Amino acid sequence: MRRNTKWLIGLGVIIVLFAAIFGIAKVNSGSSTAKLKTETIGVAPGPYGDMAKDVIGPLLKEKGYQVKIKEFNDYVQPNKALNSGEIDANLFQHTAYLKTFAKQNNMKLSAIGETPTLGMGIYSKKIKSLKDLKSGDTVSLANDPSNLARSLQLLAAQHLITLKSGINVAQASLSDIATNPKNLTFKTLDAAQLPQSRDNVTIALIPGNYSWNANIKSSSALALEHLKEEYKEVFVVKTSQKNSKFAKAVKSVLKSKKFQTAIAKSKFKDFDKPASWSK
Repeated sequence: MRRNTKWLIGLGVIIVLFAAIFGIAKVNSGSSTAKLKTETIGVAPGPYGDMAKDVIGPLLKEKGYQVKIKEFNDYVQPNKALNSGEIDANLFQHTAYLKTFAKQNNMKLSAIGETPTLGMGIYSKKIKSLKDLKSGDTVSLANDPSNLARSLQLLAAQHLITLKSGINVAQASLSDIATNPKNLTFKTLDAAQLPQSRDNVTIALIPGNYSWNANIKSSSALALEHLKEEYKEVFVVKTSQKNSKFAKAVKSVLKSKKFQTAIAKSKFKDFDKPASWSK
């Protein structure tokens, strides 16, 4: 009888200890989650919402922040929402766009770091290399002035055309083409139609967001745009918050080797990298 009593007492002690340990672990887990501060990042259609969620988010979590992604349907609302305080930051625009938009709308917004950026690419369903282009082949380009100018610069960089000297290449149009050795035929379309245009043209020059949304892998590009720094995506906050604890955490993440390593292992590995990464 005494043996059974001792055994029951021992079992009870073990059960109590396990319950206590489990309870402490649960409290600690809840405490850890409770310490995370939620910050909302606004994005637009394209790859940067995924980058914020899959790469930047986990790294910020290590610094005490839980990232919430809010996607907008255009390239206007993310800045308006940030300016009004609806969101805490955004990641969808390059520096040139930010400066122009902020000035035109009297907003005080600041970039606090660059991210890898998917530039324009040359894609085709008909040829495997630009060397396979034949005389008279058709090329589809975006019809909006900004993307058209970038398209012409990319073609020039690939030695498929030359542009007139002395022009502002940022505003280049078809009339600024100086030479066209292969007599390529140019077809301008709304940028959203460019992915589908590959069925009817030899090559299509597709801006990054549109190729991403059409599930076209950047690794399949015949050539990718080498972006100027002002056209690389930036992480943006209100100017009044650029030295906040959250902003400092973001800066630390974007400059970290962990971020570079995570990008190298991700679906964003072929994106054009910030110039600072090569230093």
